[in-house]
Amino acid sequence: MSSGFLSRTLLPLRQVFTAQTSHLHSSDVTFAAVKKTTSAAGGVMGLGKGKKKVGKLGAMEKKEMPVESDPHKLVNYVCGSNIYTTGEDVKLQEDGAYPAWLWALRTRAPALAELAPDSKQYWLRVRTAAMRRNNKLRSMRKF
Repeated sequence: MSSGFLSRTLLPLRQVFTAQTSHLHSSDVTFAAVKKTTSAAGGVMGLGKGKKKVGKLGAMEKKEMPVESDPHKLVNYVCGSNIYTTGEDVKLQEDGAYPAWLWALRTRAPALAELAPDSKQYWLRVRTAAMRRNNKLRSMRKF
């Protein structure tokens, strides 16, 4: 390193560390507060892996639920509607036993062509489609 480099860097540092006591109330050395940025493990706080907390129950095991496979029962009953330990599921009735509005319910979202272009729902759908398209194109892009 050249002496010019040292004089440029060390001289300003000397000025920083040399405190003139004429403007201070006392001639005591003043200390600056330094925020502690390391944890007890020696790393920077917030970075790295720390201890992970485990819930009160510890690791939970997945419970396997039985799935109905009988076609007769699947067609004639609402499987899973009985929440009690005794009894049976609700039996499905004929179509005429249910109100007419039930069959008029929309089960799918309307097509984009059916929506009015000046509605908020239309523009939310357009934005969602554009984001999906951009994400698909970005995933296919090579580095």
